[in-house]
Amino acid sequence: MKEARFFYVPKASSMCELPADEASHALRVLRLQPDDEVFLIDGKGVFYKAIITLTSGKHCYYEIVEQQPQSRCWHGKIHLAMAPTKMMERVEWMAEKATEIGFDELSFLDCRFSERRIVKTERVERIVVAAVKQSRKPWKPIINPIMRFDDFIQTPRTGVRCIAHCYDEIMRSDFYETICNTAPDDCQDITILIGPEGDFSVEEVQKAVDCGFIPVSLGTSRLRTETACLSAVMMSQLARRI
Repeated sequence: MKEARFFYVPKASSMCELPADEASHALRVLRLQPDDEVFLIDGKGVFYKAIITLTSGKHCYYEIVEQQPQSRCWHGKIHLAMAPTKMMERVEWMAEKATEIGFDELSFLDCRFSERRIVKTERVERIVVAAVKQSRKPWKPIINPIMRFDDFIQTPRTGVRCIAHCYDEIMRSDFYETICNTAPDDCQDITILIGPEGDFSVEEVQKAVDCGFIPVSLGTSRLRTETACLSAVMMSQLARRI
């Protein structure tokens, strides 16, 4: 029995041809032929069982034979906002692994101590799409461009909003306990802010608190930015798991 092949096709239900990059993989790497079975992911919660109908040059056409709506594995939305690290490879690795674990949205923050203020989201998008297919996730996380810290915290958001920091002089609660015990009845969304290698500034933490963010700790260890991000995503998953 052949392994199921998954392709990311955002408009799968209204198209009949794989996007160029997906078609290239299907034809050059997998060498798919007419009548081969594939599965399409629209990134919005639906899988489509399809049959390859025609391959021509760089084109790969399909016909949908079954629509398979998927159920979410966690309540609410998990939104991770991080200050990107100086080495972009660490951000990309984090985005890949967080997608495999499962989350809904990734934002990048331009903070006072940020060592990187430019992020090429196109490459992050490609990495996330590959992780969606590999882990067979029905939903693709939204990837947002970098945003000033002050603008982000002032943007209205629903659910529990937290900012992780390492300052002993600012009271912190345990992140996992916080998201388990303070989920609003009408919205279980989680937004968690992770700072740069040098942490947020004290002023930034206080600004976030003034805007309604809960100051939290991810534990007793000093974590790298990308490790803290994965830890926060995993805790959010456990707290909202269905």
